[in-house]
Amino acid sequence: MDLQNTVKEALNALYHHPDDAVRMQADRYLQDFQRTLDAWQVGDNLLHDPSSNLETLIFCSQTLRSKVQRDFEELPSTAFRPLRDSLNTLLKKFHKGPPKVRTQISIAVAALAVHVPAEDWGDGGIVKWLRDEMDSHPEYIPGFLELLTVLPEEVLNYKIAARPERRRQFEKELTSQMEVSLNILTACLSISELKEQVLEAFASWLRLKHGIPGSVLSSHPLVLTALSSLNSELLSEASVNVISELIHYTTAGDIDVSANMPLIQVIVPHVMNLKAQLSDSTKDEEDVKAIARLFADMGDSYVELIATGSDESMLIVHALLEVASHAEYDIASMTFNFWHSLQLNLTKRESYISYGNETCIEAERNRRLHVFRPAYESLVSLVIFRVQYPEDYQDLSYEDLKEFKQTKYAVADVLTDASSVLGGDATLKILYMKLLEAVSGHGNNEHKEWRPAEAALFCIRAISNYVSVVEAEVMPQIMALLPKLPHQPQLLQTVCLTIGAYSKWLDSASCGLSVLPSVLDILMNGMGTSEECAAAAALAFRHICDDCRKKLCGCLEGLFHIYNKTVNGEDSFKVPAEDSLHLVEALSMVVTELPPDDAKRALEALCIPVITPLQEAINQGPESLSKRPSRQLTVHIDRFAYIFRFVNHPQVVADAIQRLWPIFKAIFDIRAWDMRTMESLCRACKYAVS
Repeated sequence: MDLQNTVKEALNALYHHPDDAVRMQADRYLQDFQRTLDAWQVGDNLLHDPSSNLETLIFCSQTLRSKVQRDFEELPSTAFRPLRDSLNTLLKKFHKGPPKVRTQISIAVAALAVHVPAEDWGDGGIVKWLRDEMDSHPEYIPGFLELLTVLPEEVLNYKIAARPERRRQFEKELTSQMEVSLNILTACLSISELKEQVLEAFASWLRLKHGIPGSVLSSHPLVLTALSSLNSELLSEASVNVISELIHYTTAGDIDVSANMPLIQVIVPHVMNLKAQLSDSTKDEEDVKAIARLFADMGDSYVELIATGSDESMLIVHALLEVASHAEYDIASMTFNFWHSLQLNLTKRESYISYGNETCIEAERNRRLHVFRPAYESLVSLVIFRVQYPEDYQDLSYEDLKEFKQTKYAVADVLTDASSVLGGDATLKILYMKLLEAVSGHGNNEHKEWRPAEAALFCIRAISNYVSVVEAEVMPQIMALLPKLPHQPQLLQTVCLTIGAYSKWLDSASCGLSVLPSVLDILMNGMGTSEECAAAAALAFRHICDDCRKKLCGCLEGLFHIYNKTVNGEDSFKVPAEDSLHLVEALSMVVTELPPDDAKRALEALCIPVITPLQEAINQGPESLSKRPSRQLTVHIDRFAYIFRFVNHPQVVADAIQRLWPIFKAIFDIRAWDMRTMESLCRACKYAVS
């Protein structure tokens, strides 16, 4: 009794004492108490005690639940029956609540069932024991229903310290009793105030995804109740949960979908009848989200059936397009996984193996791609506005900006799926029309609305790998349009990244050479606008020099002008030191394309802005050199590493390293203690030797 009073006092202090230190001490005591052997008896006694307040009941029910889950092996083997009987008494006591207490007691009983083999509960295990209890005490059905709901959920509750073999056995026990549990739930349907609880319990049992054939479920009273309650204000959420689980149930495991066609044919028409509610402005957003979830579940689960392109499947596709068009991203994005799965189904050869020879396979593949073409064209137009910067983008928090970036990446994935079906060139035409809409009628006004143009360009960049390098209809017009766009930082950053993404097109296109000067001008502007812009421009510069290196051999003077301004850190350029390595790499790749004599002169020019600061540091004497921060040296040494790595002229590099060796040796001698500088210098020497 003393211990019970101590626990009560600690709880009172935890919830009501004004001193933080006292509350923390009480919290530590209670946590330690929950790990003791005495917690079993004390928790049980206080739950049975009529004088226990709500705080005590909640704490003790949580304690008893966690003890059964984690510490059941503390008890002797004879403790099962008295523990079960006590929990059963408590379940009856709290059958009308408080709900938190009733739920904890229910989970404790379910956890007990995981630990203890079915035969210990009597013939048929816990489900039949529960049925007998409900038959004997119908007045306590609400409490027993909650237990029936949590039972299947505990199959995958790994907080329960049961051995894997016992856990698998428990799942088999429940699966074998699925028909009994559904009969119990069907009987409870007659009590109208319990319908919602019955449907939630049904959804819980369906998650086991075993036991009842689809042909039986298709006419089962529980299924018919869930379907007929989809439009009910009170029961719609529970009904949606049931239908969602039924959809997953029909495609679970190794069962052939055709075996569940009777159930599918019952579900689909009922869900399709909800389509009008997707665009009903009077509907609550949570209700619309629930309906959208059903369509998304249908799309994900039946994608192979939908991919056949039948008239019925196209009705589902049109409904999913409507979901994708919803203003709320959380709702629209529910369909993204479907578009990806459908794309794979339409484009992968494995989907058509059953059609036999190559001619039939190709014919069927072309037919399906033609059928789904309009849907993917609509999808491209629908998702563009998702990547548009919000008007208040400058006030967004770090988390909101991170979420916006994730949205952009998700939309980029959808666009690549569309490009796989439509072809990159066809997708590009749609996006180009959106870009034209965004820039038309504004002239070259710096203050015009830049966000739609940035969104269209982001999308154009996203599909760059799917656009043909010989595309000659749209890309020349896009490249001609880029210099006319305003130099707004976010827009200019996306312009630079788009240029880099189409570097291979610039190399292959007949107009590529004439476009390059204007492209390089844009990148120079980018390097002087902001750090983010400069980083994007430096990356694009590297891509262009990599792919267009032969074309750029005649533009060395202009390239070195950009390179020198960047490496020398001129104020007008804002390229961070790490990103300047992109320019070092870029020029090194162009130098590789030159004949040896020209390459030698170019390499010297490449090294001058890098070697000068190192030489100055050495000239100031050993004491000054030894005191310099590592970063002041490694930023230049790392540039040498890139030069030696990417200039592929062995003799030219050998001559350069010979000239540079005295500088390297001086740093080796004076900074031998500096691991960071030594690592950087050794890396440069490694690439030189390679």
